[in-house]
Amino acid sequence: MCGIFGALFRPGFPAPADFVSRLVQTLLRASQTRGNEAAGLAVHDGRSVEVLKRAGSVDEFLAHPDLKPLLTHAEQTLGRVRAREPGAVLGLMGHSRMVTNGFQSDNDNNQPVLVPGAVAVHNGIIVNDEDLWRAHPELTRRYTVDTEVLLAILRHHMHGGLGIGAALQATYAQIVGSASVAIFLDDAPVLVLGTNTGSLFTLSTPDGSFLAFASERFTLQQLADDPEVGALLNGAKLEQLRPRTARILQMADLSSATIQLPQAPVPQTPAWWERPGGASTAPPAPAEDDILRRQGAEVILHDRSRRRSRVRRCTLCILPETYPFMDFDGESVCRYCRQWRKIQPKGKEALLRAVEPYRSKDGSPDVIVAFSGGRDSSYGLHYVKHELGMNPVAFTLDWGLVTDLARRNQARVCGKLGVEHILRSADLTKKRRHVRKNVQAWLKQPDVGMVTLFTAGDKEFYHHARQLRRETGIQLVIFCTGNMIEDTPYKTGLCGIREDDHGMTLTGLSLRNEMALLWYYFRNYVKNPSYWNESLWDTLKAYYYTFVVKDDFLYLFHYLPWVEEEIVGTIRREYDWEVAPDTKSTWRIGDGTAPFYNYIYTTICGFTEDEVMLSNMVREGHLSRNEALERAAEYNRPRLPTIREYAQLVGFQYEEALRVINSAKKLY
Repeated sequence: MCGIFGALFRPGFPAPADFVSRLVQTLLRASQTRGNEAAGLAVHDGRSVEVLKRAGSVDEFLAHPDLKPLLTHAEQTLGRVRAREPGAVLGLMGHSRMVTNGFQSDNDNNQPVLVPGAVAVHNGIIVNDEDLWRAHPELTRRYTVDTEVLLAILRHHMHGGLGIGAALQATYAQIVGSASVAIFLDDAPVLVLGTNTGSLFTLSTPDGSFLAFASERFTLQQLADDPEVGALLNGAKLEQLRPRTARILQMADLSSATIQLPQAPVPQTPAWWERPGGASTAPPAPAEDDILRRQGAEVILHDRSRRRSRVRRCTLCILPETYPFMDFDGESVCRYCRQWRKIQPKGKEALLRAVEPYRSKDGSPDVIVAFSGGRDSSYGLHYVKHELGMNPVAFTLDWGLVTDLARRNQARVCGKLGVEHILRSADLTKKRRHVRKNVQAWLKQPDVGMVTLFTAGDKEFYHHARQLRRETGIQLVIFCTGNMIEDTPYKTGLCGIREDDHGMTLTGLSLRNEMALLWYYFRNYVKNPSYWNESLWDTLKAYYYTFVVKDDFLYLFHYLPWVEEEIVGTIRREYDWEVAPDTKSTWRIGDGTAPFYNYIYTTICGFTEDEVMLSNMVREGHLSRNEALERAAEYNRPRLPTIREYAQLVGFQYEEALRVINSAKKLY
């Protein structure tokens, strides 16, 4: 998830006096796209390792007064290396952090992470860290960051008599998740590089006098292209450390040994429909009224719930009369059931023909898979790797409201598949501030059509996918969204836009309706001046990336049938894919905004996006109407503790928001 980087130097490398400073600055700035919430640097001079790490952005770290003396020490050490002083070596490692485990406000959780005998930087998430601590009561835990358990187990095995390579293999054999690491040890002048995903690259000069490493190929390419740094790296070789591989480099001469890393077994967890009675692992949700009373919100919900239960619904699906542009025939069948056309995917053979021109012949990466960590993209990554036999690179945009659950699932899937995971991290503090301002503006004048502004920030996914295509040279980009069962045309319908022949992606809107949507937003901005805030540029970019730029991606479920049992069953069995503890739904559980906007939709409109999906499943013959009604009753329970967490993360008043939503004019 984060950006890690570093370098080793050997006598003979013609570095000028300020080379280290230029190198560190270039690598830090190139790595900050993967995380910008904390940064750190470690310098190994052969005798000891000095570490500086701080919460905050890369720019703040580079301006920190303690960084200059550390870089001066590194440059002086490089001088001793060039002079071939006995025992003089120089190794660097750094980190640009996106917070996953352990708050960055506690500097012990920031990286490089220190344990007795080792210093390391880590990209990824170890999802079974709590289980590992329980399995090793002999180890002492000091921090909450997951990296600590990897280092503690490694040193434990080394103290037990294993060599570095065997200890690393024994450690990776216990890890579930993703771990690309660089490690300095206090009792051996070596740099250990290891990865179970392939998210680690090296750049080395032909004479072996210099080696740099980083989480992404593009980071090192930027280093090689830097006019001042790259001039010294002429002819340098850029290589990927293959998945489940480690290199142990001697710092004195940069000689190395390569070892293979094992994969930890994944617990076999049956899907919810495979358990006796179809029981979910999620605890039973409390009644709506009980939750609201405990949370101190106004209990307007009670009367609203009873009124909503009397709303007229279609006799074939479960859509209510409050659904946009709804009408019923004489048998109470809704217009959407009357107009529904069976979904007809293009088929696997068509998919194979579509991807064949992009297939690599040498095992190099040949496809980028947009990867949120949700159920569809997790299955899609699995399918591309195992069924299509391609070599994917997973790509994620963290726009500030990706849940920790989604991040853990990303780590599970990439770790087991051995797939490189490229992440782009926005300025999370700024993105969340933008969401807060739009939520606060919406609460002043609630209009259900404007709820989509809360998720405008994630539409940059399209932009970064196109950018990544240019950076990597991989032309095929696969999205696992866009299946008609999960289609959500009600979002534009609530804006007064009617599109009976809605496309299979959001970008399938007609030009006329794209303009109508723009006009709708403009009118609401005029009516509610609070929307004219610093998030406006993000909103305009989201519209541009979604509707203006040509959509030239391949959508997996335009070719394959979407079958929930197969999708969720596969990822639960193969990857122990994690479900949310407060809902039986597996849809949108990686999106921190979904519980909040679904609460708005169910409270004001009388339906949620889950009911739209379930209605589509009924029409396709996946469920009976009664089964859909039963699931809807479960899925629609308000996830109030999760909404409270969302409010705290974004920064608005939870109780006040519920009061406004509960008091707002209803559509029923």
